[in-house]
Formats: sequence, structure tokens, C-alpha cells
Amino acid sequence: MSDTALAPAGKREITKAQNRQAILDAAREVFGDSGFETVTVRDIIRRTGLASGTFYNYFRSKEEVAAALFRDGARRFSPVLKAQRERAQTWEAFVRGAISAYYSFLASEHDNWLARRPAEEAGLTLMGETPEMAAVYEEVRRSIVDEAERGGARGVDADFLAAACIGVAREVGQKMLARRPIDTTAATDFAVALILGGTAGLSGAAP
Repeated sequence: MSDTALAPAGKREITKAQNRQAILDAAREVFGDSGFETVTVRDIIRRTGLASGTFYNYFRSKEEVAAALFRDGARRFSPVLKAQRERAQTWEAFVRGAISAYYSFLASEHDNWLARRPAEEAGLTLMGETPEMAAVYEEVRRSIVDEAERGGARGVDADFLAAACIGVAREVGQKMLARRPIDTTAATDFAVALILGGTAGLSGAAP
């Protein structure tokens, strides 16, 4: 097949990717301007400049757009977490580096969304698990296994501890984003102390 024959298909794929990104970018903006609850699909479409039929080629609802934003964030944060795991020499160093990086990521990611919403508005949460979120969980779980092999977190169930670490990081992070000003340092210090204190207690209780 000639390059000429391939060109239209390649161009269509680029256009599709651009349209999808335009929808995601518009959703970030309108969610930031008005809050998730009050925004409609029509509001997102108006911000994109695309036809309504084009929107529905990619998403069926604003909830699907929000889910795509969460997945995109998880996908981009996973390599950041992996780099922290490879860099850290101890469990303590990994926890602090990972939590600090996560909260900095959240604050930056939602600068045009959550930080512009009223502090009292409930944060948007995504139910269920995506492959991207599973990748983040697996990175945490693997870091715990690595630390156990080095002698840290001895006797602690890696699956339970990974779930607990993610839960603490997520919930404290949501509260951090709801406050004004957003204080990543205070949130990091609190979450790290809670995780390390809990890990030490579990390790100390183990045979």
C-alpha cells in the first residue's frame, strides 16, 4: 500500500486525537468555572467549538468525560511513582517522596479545576477501578514487596498495606484540595506520619 493511501487514515487518527483532547481540555475549564454538578454536556460542547454529534462520538455523558480525566491523570502519574520507587533507598524515603510527588501533582493538575471551586463544594470522586489506577496500585504494592525484601515493613501484608497507603493518600489529598490555600507540605507531613506510624506498629506486632 502506498504512502498516499495511508495518509488519509493517519490524518483521521490525528483529528480524532485532537478532538478528544479538545473535549477534555474544555471539560477541565468548565468544571473549574462552574463546578461539576452544575455543568452540562452542552456547556462542554460550547467551550470546544465542536458539533454536538462530534462530542457523542467520544463520550456519552459528562461523567464519562470526568472518568477520562481521572484515567489520564493516573496514567501520567504512574511513571512519576515508578521513578520514586527506583530512587528511594528505604521505605520511609519512598513514602515521603511518593506522597509529596502525588500532592504536588494533584495541586498542579487541578489548578484550573478544583482550586477555582468553592471550598465547601464536595470533591468529584470516581467510583470503580481503571487499568491506569490498577497500575498505580501495583507500583505501590511492588514498592512494599521490595522494602520487605530489604528488611523493612517486616511481616506486613503487602496487599493490605498498599490499599491502606492509597486510601490515606487519596482521602487526605481530597481534603487538601478542598482547603484554601492548598497546603501540600502540611498534607504530606500528616499522611507520611500516619502511614509510617501505622507501618511501624504493624511491623512491631509481627513475630
